[in-house]
This record gives sequence, C-alpha cells and structure tokens, in this order.
Amino acid sequence: MSDEGVFSIRPAGRHILTIGRDLIQDPYAAVVELVKNAFDADSEYVQLDFSASNEDKRYKIVISDGGHGMSRQDVVERWMVPSTDDKLKRKVSPSGRVLQGRKGVGRFAASILGEDLLLETTTSSGKTTSVYVQWETFEQASYLDQVELLIDTDDTSKGSGTVLTISGGEIGFEEWDEAQFRRLKYELRKLTPPAAAVSGIELKQEKFDIRLRVSGFEGVQDTDEVIESFPILEFYDYMISGSVDENGAGVLKYSTQKIENSVDEDFLVDFSHLFEKSCGKLHFDIRVYDRDKDDIEQIIKRGLKDKEGNYLGNLAARQLLNFNNGVGVYRNGFRIRPLGDAQFDWLKLNQQRIQNPSRKIGSNQVIGFVHIEAEEKSGLVEKSARDGLKENAAYTRLIHLTQEVISELEKRRFALRRSLELGKPKSRVEKQLRKLFTDDHVRVDIVQRLERSGIDAKVTKEISEILSRDIADKNRAAESIRQTVAVYQGQATLGKIVNVVLHEGRRPLNFFKNQVPNLEYWGAVFDNEPTSENLAKIIPIAQELGQNADVFAQLFSRLDPLAAGKRADTREFKLADVLQGALNVFENTLADQGVTVMVDGPSDFKFLGWQQDFYAIFTNLVDNSLYWMKEKSVSNPSILLRFEVEKDKLVFIDYRDSGPGIDKTLIASEVIFDPEFSTKRDGTGLGLAIAGEAASRNNLELNVLESDEGAYFRLQPADGDAT
Repeated sequence: MSDEGVFSIRPAGRHILTIGRDLIQDPYAAVVELVKNAFDADSEYVQLDFSASNEDKRYKIVISDGGHGMSRQDVVERWMVPSTDDKLKRKVSPSGRVLQGRKGVGRFAASILGEDLLLETTTSSGKTTSVYVQWETFEQASYLDQVELLIDTDDTSKGSGTVLTISGGEIGFEEWDEAQFRRLKYELRKLTPPAAAVSGIELKQEKFDIRLRVSGFEGVQDTDEVIESFPILEFYDYMISGSVDENGAGVLKYSTQKIENSVDEDFLVDFSHLFEKSCGKLHFDIRVYDRDKDDIEQIIKRGLKDKEGNYLGNLAARQLLNFNNGVGVYRNGFRIRPLGDAQFDWLKLNQQRIQNPSRKIGSNQVIGFVHIEAEEKSGLVEKSARDGLKENAAYTRLIHLTQEVISELEKRRFALRRSLELGKPKSRVEKQLRKLFTDDHVRVDIVQRLERSGIDAKVTKEISEILSRDIADKNRAAESIRQTVAVYQGQATLGKIVNVVLHEGRRPLNFFKNQVPNLEYWGAVFDNEPTSENLAKIIPIAQELGQNADVFAQLFSRLDPLAAGKRADTREFKLADVLQGALNVFENTLADQGVTVMVDGPSDFKFLGWQQDFYAIFTNLVDNSLYWMKEKSVSNPSILLRFEVEKDKLVFIDYRDSGPGIDKTLIASEVIFDPEFSTKRDGTGLGLAIAGEAASRNNLELNVLESDEGAYFRLQPADGDAT
C-alpha cells in the first residue's frame, strides 16, 4: 500500500492452477492446447510420447516439435506472462500460419497432465532455454509474485524446437487406461479436418503431422502411429457442401453415392430472412450415412477397409460410425471442442428425429465440418475453458443456419429413399382402402375352378353365395372407413388452419373484451338517467357489437364445410362457388398479406362430388401458399384458380401462386404428397397428403407440375378423361 492508500491487485499463487488445471476441463483438452502451440511454432509435426513404469507407478509425457523455438526473452516476457496478448496482437506466426492461441493460458494446461513440467526450447541460433516448474509450488505460495523459477540458457548443437516433459505419479498412472488413450486418439483425429473436408475453403494446407507413441501402460497396447483422419469419410451415402456468406446467401452442392452415376445438384440458398445478427461466412461439409444393415453393407462395398487392407465387417463399420459421428465446428483448421463430439448434440438432431424419424437424421448418422471465421468477423467467441462457444446471438444463428443446411440434405435424402422404397413409404390411405374392395371376378374365378374340379353344383352355389356376402360386407366396411377417414381429414385440415381462426377471431374478441364493460357502464347510467345523450353513448357500442358478432358468424360459416361431423352423400355443387369459398376462409389473411386472388372458369358449371373434399384440397393449398409467400417476402403475391370444362365435364383445375415454387427434385419424386414430409420448419407434412387423399375420393388426381414461377398444381380426372 502506498501513502495515498492505493492498493495493487496481487494474484494468489494458485492463480496459475486456476487458469490451467481448474479451467481446462479434461486431459484431452490439455493435450490439444499443447498440440496447437506446436502448430503455432511453425512446426511440421508434434510428437506425443506417453511412457510408464509399472514398478513405481509413474509415467512421463513428452511433447516435442520442430518449430522455431523461443528465445530467453520470449520465455521471460511471453511464456511466463499469464494471459499475455502476444498472439492476439500478432495473429500469424513467422511462417504465416494463423495462430490458434489467443488467450495466453493454453500452456498452463500442462498442470492437469502431471506434477511438474520441464520446458526446453531451442532457437535456430543454437540457444536452448530451460525452465523447470513444480505445480505444487504455486499451491504453497500465498502470492504469484512469490514463486521464483530458475531459467537457464546454454549453447547447443540441437535443431530448433520445443520439448515439454511432464511427469506424474500413481493417480495419473491409473487414469491413463485403454479407454483414456482411445478417447485421446479420437480427440486428435478430430482436431483437424481431413483434406477431403476442406475443399473449396480458403484455408492454407499446412503440413502438420500428429504422432503418438504409447508404451509401458498396463493393459494398454503399445503403439507408434501417425494420427489419421476419418477412414469412413469418403464412403458417405449423402453429402451437402458449400458456403453461406455473412448475409445468409450461398451456394450448396448435394450429392449421393446411394445410386450409381448420380448427378450432383448445385443450388442457391437464401437464409437472410432468418436472423438479423450475422455469424460471418460459413463453409459446410456434411456427410450422412444410413445405418440399416443393408446400408452398412453398401458402405463397406464402396471400399471401407482396415489398416491391413481388409474389408471391415458390418459390426466394425457400425462401431466406426458410433465413434466418429458428430458435426464439428472448425476455426483456422482446428476444431472447437466439444462441438462435434459424438455425445454432444449441439444441433438437437436427435430431438428432431424423435419428432419425425422418417425424414430427420440422428447425430449418429452424420460426420460434418462447419468452418467459421475469426471472432472479429463472426462474433463467435470461444470460451476460455475450451468448452465450446459463448451462447450469444451469433451462436444461435450458427445453430439455425447449420440446421437449415442439413434440412436441405434431409429433404433430398427423403425423396431419394422414397423413390428407392428405402424409407418404408406409406401408401396413400385411399390406395390402401381400395385393396379392401373385392371385385366380383374373384368370386367368379373361384366358382369356375370348383365347377371344373367336379364339385357338386349345390355346394358350389353355397360357396358362391358366401363369397358374395363376404364381398358385400368388405365393401361396406371399406366404404365406412373411407367416410370416417374423410371426416377426420376434414377435421385435421381445420386444426391445421387454426391460425386463421386465431388471427381473424382475435379482433372481434378484443372488441368484446374492451367494449362490453363500457356497454354495461352506460347501460347502468341510462337506467338511472334515461336521456337521449346517454342513449347516444350506448347505440354505437351496440351496433359495433352486432358487426363484430357478424364477423364471427361469417368466419364460422366459411369454416363450416371443414367441420362437418358426418359425411354427407355426393351432390352437385357450383365449382366456382366452392373454390371462392375456400379462398374466403383466408379472407382477412389474404388482405393483410396483400395477396391478389382470382377464380377463372364458367360460373354455372356443377360438379358431382363431396364439397368438403374440395375445401380440404384448396384450403391446404392456400395455406401453403400463404406460408411460403410470407416466409420468402414475395413481392406482388398472388393466387390463381383456373378450371376448364368441356361438354359439361371437368377437364382440369389449375392452382398457381407467385411464391418461391417447389424444388424440381421433390416434384419428380412426388414425395411432397407423402405424410410426414414437409419443407416447413416444424411442418407436419399432412397438408398435401390430405389434399391428395381428398382428390382420390372424388376420382381425381392432384399432381404437382414444374413451373418457372411459383407453385403449380393440377387437379384432373384420375382416368385422364373429362368427367
């Protein structure tokens, strides 16, 4: 303390252990930090030697590199200064490498690996500087400035580089078992992305080998190897790669090895509408693997082999996926832990898969690489504890953008699996019901066979009558199911557009809530003083109550065809009126979004069918159009319904909008009509499936056609003839 009463902050002696042993979460993170330091030193390799003595239960870890080393001044003014901003200021190494260390604490991670540390660092000028550190010394010292370390500098003939020698006792000796070393190899394997996963990325390819040697540990096989990246990477089933810029616009490529001679698809994406906050430019390389038994065998046949060149078995291949899956986040060529760990599902892939297992992928099916920019450009800040990124707005955007990119892969995968019948597609309900109908030719065929076999005519007649009754019973049952399904689908459609009820009903409800108390108040005033002035206060409120009640009545009348609790018989109805009625369901929403609508066709044409089904078809189509035109901020949004009639029979009904349109891949496969398939966020996939079923019940087909502008659907007679 000075005479003026000013104090200086004195870090406690154990402060070094706090930013090392206590801050770094596990020994793997500590090794990774020291490996990064070797890279920053411009070394072409890092050698990790783990050796043990079973007799005295001690072990030694030697981490060495061939980098530029440190001078005595570097050791004193940089290495021995906690939280130095040296690398933050320099940003690149003498050879031009982007520096991995920035916070000035990574070297103290050595304290988690053993009891002491010997630093020996040699410069190209032939000077070796040594420092010996016993971590217990910092525990015992009251203040950090009380800890004194001896620094020795000598001339040497050795080449430049740094050697860290760490020794430990029985506690650490017991922890380094087979599982620990297996996890260490996993961490080192995932530390840097393989060359195949950085194609097209502005990342200088640096020679940097990670060598691991293990010897003397009880129960652990001795090894001496160069760590290699994912052997399974090139044998993917599906892949999506490319980049998205800081504004959310980008170019992606989708490819598959599921079928031979497949053509890669390049396409543009625009996610700018999702978030205002940027997370910088992102590069993606995401590979997905199907995991059924036959799928795994396909992966093996593509060339998945062990180190000896033998094809892996199904179990070994599955274990390889189990151990290497995850979507990692990389900056300047190094992974940010734990993003990408198999057990750390930061993208919530498993949660989404539970909700939609036929379309969504799980985290154990994907090996992915997401490359991010520097903190200054991206806003993505790594935590000091090396346990991920700070959960700020930029991190939220990173999550959602990555989910959107994966979604682009998922919908293409879903379509392909449907076309190859890999995803156990669900036939449309109407098609399944038709299988329950038994045609009379089956009965006739059976009777003829009985007659040719010489069965008594009386017996044959009895069997024929039994079959006739069974056919009639089945047909009645199937028809009953059909009608019930139709009612349920109408109700489901009503539930699907409940947002219409909430949106349009909110205004009159708010009026009732606010004005009914006023009506009661002025009613009481008028009761006490029945003057014309007080009556004048009541009349406008009463009139507006009536107008808002009429809004409710009109809303419910527009929704009434979908809410039918009982299936009516087919009847003739004016098609133009029903089409306009389906649009009227969304009357206020259409007005709010500025959507122009038109129904074009002969106003007097009548169609024989179920009116409720037509409401189900077109309310689902309109609901989809409104969603996508709003989602994509379409200028001049519009919907056109046009139908043609020939000789008093329907030829077709065309439905078109000015929205973003439908991907050609989805059009070709017609997967959009399958239940559970949806390109909407949190979509159920029911809308078009219901529309397709409703069309079939009226002997019509609902097809999606390619269009240069917007979505284009055509409803026409199922047999191709005007009806």
